[in-house]
This record gives sequence, structure tokens and C-alpha cells, in this order.
Amino acid sequence: MNHTVQTFFTPASTDRPPNYEILKEEHEVAALGVPHNPAPPTSTVIHIRSETSVPDHVVWSLFNTLFMNSCCLGFIAFAYSVKSRDRKMVGDLTGAQAYASTAKCLNIWALILGIIMTILMIIIPILILQAYR
Repeated sequence: MNHTVQTFFTPASTDRPPNYEILKEEHEVAALGVPHNPAPPTSTVIHIRSETSVPDHVVWSLFNTLFMNSCCLGFIAFAYSVKSRDRKMVGDLTGAQAYASTAKCLNIWALILGIIMTILMIIIPILILQAYR
């Protein structure tokens, strides 16, 4: 709040003395003064609940759907991830955690099977070429 007193002068052409006005804010501050309540100020404590973060694994499921979709596990994991995100938006954290856990398990299996299939797709042609030489 501004504590300086601003003055407003009347026009200089008149014979009246200058008109000093105190701003309304300054008048209110002067009128309020020191609080008349001798009791100490009380404080209010607000406890804000921190939301437990439930990972929904949507990005991982999308990656597995696009690149490691062996036996359609990536797509099924993606469906569970979306269900988990929906439950989290509604506020059902236990349902979101259950769907997220299923999506995580499916993502792990999709990743393991995808890596094994990729390795086999590299090794089998090399072994076949070695057999024909």
C-alpha cells in the first residue's frame, strides 16, 4: 500500500489556499490503526493431500504396440493402460493401480518376447547361410 500523501492543488488562478486531500486508502489505514484485540493471532493449517502418482504406462504400451507387438500383447497392454488412465481421472486409484499393474506385466512380456523374436530373426538367417556354405 502506498504510504505517501498525494496532494491535489486547486488551480493557481484562484485566491484560495491549496486544497490538500488524503487518498481514501490512507484514510482507511489511519482509521483502522492498531488492532484492538489483545488475543494473539491464530493460524490455520491446511493439509493438502498429495496425490499418489499411479503410472499408467501408456507410452511404454504404445511403443510395444508399434514395435514389439508379439502375440498382440502390446495392444492388450495399451488397452489396460488406457483403462488405468481413465480410472485415475475418475479418482479410483485402486482400480487405476490394478489396471496399471496388469499393463506393466503385459508390457514386460511383450518386450521380452519381442527381443527374443528379434534376436531369433537375426540368428536364424545367419545359421541358414552358414549351413549352405
